[in-house]
Amino acid sequence: MYTLISPDGKPYQSTLKGTFGGHKGLKIYGRLDCPSANRAIANGHYVKHRVFFADEATAIEAGYRPCGNCMKDRYALWQQALAQAAGDQKQARTIYHSLCGL
Repeated sequence: MYTLISPDGKPYQSTLKGTFGGHKGLKIYGRLDCPSANRAIANGHYVKHRVFFADEATAIEAGYRPCGNCMKDRYALWQQALAQAAGDQKQARTIYHSLCGL
């Protein structure tokens, strides 16, 4: 069993492995092969804050933003959505969904 984060931000058990990882404290998600995350893990950091998501849409709904390192294109769209929403995170998520076609 795997522990994943649901759209409401709560953990749940799943038989399927997550497709995105994230940092609970920073509210960032990215690819499982993210160089920044893997470097932090190799240096003994990050692991206790690590969370996993079934998909990108779930990560966004749970209040996480794309990683600026491993998801540069998505991060740029997130920044655009946040600017259009004048900093309103909830509205930015809605705009981001439409920009990404999620």
